[in-house]
Amino acid sequence: MIPPIKNMQDAFSVAGKNVVVTGGGRGIGYGISTAYAQMGANVAILARNTAGAQQAVEELSAYGGNHFCIECDVASLESVKAATEALFQKVDHVDVLVNNAGISLQSTLLQDTDLEKWHKVIDTNLHGPVNMIYCIAPKMIEAGLGGCIINISSVGSINCSNAKDQPMPPYFTSKAALNQFTRYISVELGPYNIRVNCIAPGMTHSDLDSGLSQGMLDLVQTKLPMGRFGEPIEIGALCVYLSSHAGCHVTGAIYLHDGGLLVVK
Repeated sequence: MIPPIKNMQDAFSVAGKNVVVTGGGRGIGYGISTAYAQMGANVAILARNTAGAQQAVEELSAYGGNHFCIECDVASLESVKAATEALFQKVDHVDVLVNNAGISLQSTLLQDTDLEKWHKVIDTNLHGPVNMIYCIAPKMIEAGLGGCIINISSVGSINCSNAKDQPMPPYFTSKAALNQFTRYISVELGPYNIRVNCIAPGMTHSDLDSGLSQGMLDLVQTKLPMGRFGEPIEIGALCVYLSSHAGCHVTGAIYLHDGGLLVVK
């Protein structure tokens, strides 16, 4: 059992924690990595593009700590197993796992040749977090220190917004499934003091910006209650809270981080 906080001193601290962020070298993932590094955590970035990830590691080094990257394709269980082995040659335990890596491809279901896009997106967005938890969670249990797992979902898990103009059936499906998987696995891992939560970002600056329609861009400026895009580091700030002692009683939750998007659309 994780004891409750007694006071607010260091309640939000993640200093010294070992944090793994998939896809942590760019976009929302880089914002998450930066937030942890700035708060004194050690960050391991798992990514397919190790050149980009290494550049991110070099930038994180400005905040101190022990940061590094490992090549990993989360869609492949074998790749995740190899990355896990490499990871634990560098650290003796993991405190926080953030499953951020994800992709989005446009196509209607019936125009998707041999369901190629469907399987590619599902393998990354849904099977990726499952692969990571399958390999990392047993190590967290073995260490006996508890921990925190955060899955990065999307408002698309709740609302198929703009689906006619931008058909993405596997994206919407994978993110909705990730929400439910988060709820389930929080029950399975709860007895080991491992908390599992999910963040569902809305309009946040990332590599996916270019895929947004003009209508969605206009919506942000004219109707979104907060009137702007979210920033990647703001998603990181919520991650820091969830993995700190201040969030020690939070598990199985889906956090919207959308600037009020679903209120108006």
